[in-house]
Amino acid sequence: MEKEIKIKKVAKKVVEKKAKAPKKVVSEKKAVATIADAKIYNQSGKEVGEIKLPENVFGLSWNADLVHQVVYSMMSDARVHYAHTKTRGEIRGGGRKPWKQKGTGRARHGSSRSPIWSGGGVAHGPRNDKNYERKINKKMKIKALYTILSRKMKDGEIVFIDSFSIAKPKTAEAIEILKSMSKIKTCSDIFTKKNNSAIIALSTKNMPVEKSFSNIGNVFVDEVRNINPVDLMNAKYLVIENPAESVKFIENKMLKASK
Repeated sequence: MEKEIKIKKVAKKVVEKKAKAPKKVVSEKKAVATIADAKIYNQSGKEVGEIKLPENVFGLSWNADLVHQVVYSMMSDARVHYAHTKTRGEIRGGGRKPWKQKGTGRARHGSSRSPIWSGGGVAHGPRNDKNYERKINKKMKIKALYTILSRKMKDGEIVFIDSFSIAKPKTAEAIEILKSMSKIKTCSDIFTKKNNSAIIALSTKNMPVEKSFSNIGNVFVDEVRNINPVDLMNAKYLVIENPAESVKFIENKMLKASK
């Protein structure tokens, strides 16, 4: 009894201490997202300004599980069904019993289209009616996109270009632009890298720029609204044109998904 009374007294003291302890208040400075600065270059590789980047898009910590789940699900959704085998019910013929049930000395068979026969149906083979679709929540997909952008930003694999000016589609001009961009320290191998070098994300549709880069196999051009986790994981560098508008568009993705 004495031990139980002592334990109760100790428990009361612990509760009283917790109640008296001052509650931690999160300061307004910590609640507000911090902003990082990034340099803006022109297509000649020269620095022309800076841009402030939101922490909730370009400053997240790496989450490998989230990125893997989203990328794997997107690749599964894009899977094309090629392989298809026929079951014994889809094979032509085989309606007649090959031989009588007894008296031949051979094993019993009811159809020549059985899976154990040559030319028969396939048991448990690949089918083109199999569903590989996986559900991906909008917020989850956007969070994975932000996570990859944050990692690329940390590794210096994102380049901001003010604008691309190409009057007519010319591969030579696109090559000159890549050579000029290779002068930037963070992406020195953007021109020499053989495979999956960069994704150029344009703020708006620009056919001369797209056609100019179309003959360069290690560079992919698309609009910033179409960038996704799978494409970003397949390329080393991300080149964002018109960063002021593009960054706002990317940041507003989560706001639209929350509504």
